Amino acid sequence: MSETTHDGRLAVSDRPSPDDGISAAELAAKYGLSVSGARPGLAEYVRQMWGRRHFILAFSQAKLTAQYSQAKLGQLWQVATPLLNALVYFLIFGLILDADRGMSREVYIPFLVTGVFVFTFTQSSVMAGVRAISGNLGLVRALHFPRASLPISFALQQLQQLLFSMIVMFAVAIGFGSYPKLSWLLILPVLVLQFCFNTGLALVFARMGAKTPDLAQLMPFVMRTWMYASGVMFSIPVMLAKHPQWISDVLQWNPAAIYMDLMRFALIDGYGSENLPPHVWAVAGGWAVLVALGGFVYFWKAEERYGRG
Repeated sequence: MSETTHDGRLAVSDRPSPDDGISAAELAAKYGLSVSGARPGLAEYVRQMWGRRHFILAFSQAKLTAQYSQAKLGQLWQVATPLLNALVYFLIFGLILDADRGMSREVYIPFLVTGVFVFTFTQSSVMAGVRAISGNLGLVRALHFPRASLPISFALQQLQQLLFSMIVMFAVAIGFGSYPKLSWLLILPVLVLQFCFNTGLALVFARMGAKTPDLAQLMPFVMRTWMYASGVMFSIPVMLAKHPQWISDVLQWNPAAIYMDLMRFALIDGYGSENLPPHVWAVAGGWAVLVALGGFVYFWKAEERYGRG
């Protein structure tokens, strides 16, 4: 367009754009643009996760190898740390506080070692999940991949560490008279259920930790309280025999106690089904499915916000 100015010269004005008056969303749709890092649909997200399965496994193995790379004993600390914890708890709870009430030493020591190792699996998965996003912001901001890969990879790392540590669990059980038998096969479904549960927790706390990094400072106190409430060092029904029955039931049905007791039942000869709460396998499966699926969806809903701000 052109027009004549007051001094007789010809002025040329900009031609109006065909995009004038169009909103940003309409403009993006018109030219086929999409939001960078937008959250995909749930089914597509699962498909992307499956496509990154090799990365998840390799990342977990690399983290496991690097965890103790600066220590002279290296990977032996994977076993030594929970074993030393079990020794401390035995000295305090087994010898001084008499927490092995109603149990022989042949049962109580494998009971304690199994509880420490199994609870450490959950504890480490949660603590790693809290830092999964906030502790890897460089990776999150540099590369495009499903962010759930990180907490799942950390949970897988802790599973591999537990499998390595189970050599000691088996040695302790055999050393105190619990020899391999068919019930040991139950260890596999227990591990699968607990891994699903731990992964769901890692996803939940990964989202929470990404928004509130200070959560990592609070979680050790939360996990320590959970440990004491889960019967790691003592039998819940025996220790709470003088208290209302509902307190014992609530503590026994908490998922950490469920998975510990199932592992003890599978591994220890003197720890029979009378020590388990009713419908224990159904409860264990329910916790695993509920937390795994709920945690995955909860994490996915904030996918496009990770690494921003």
